[in-house]
Amino acid sequence: MPVISRFLGIIISMFWNDHAPSHFHAKYGDFEITVEIDSGIVEGKFPPRALKHVMEWYGLHKDELMQDWELCRQAQQPRPIQPLE
Repeated sequence: MPVISRFLGIIISMFWNDHAPSHFHAKYGDFEITVEIDSGIVEGKFPPRALKHVMEWYGLHKDELMQDWELCRQAQQPRPIQPLE
């Protein structure tokens, strides 16, 4: 599972050839969520502050996330995405 970004203890990744709809995974300690790229729908549990950071980062990088999704669907290495600063 390629890691595409890391910030504030949060790890953002995607699986190669993962199921639709387009989404990414975020992990923070023992917590894990998936976020749909098109809609922003979140599944799973995350601490509120960490979730706020993930959603802020998602809003800034939605286009890059879609590009990485397409690369992963083709079993290619996704490009790293700038962390939240």
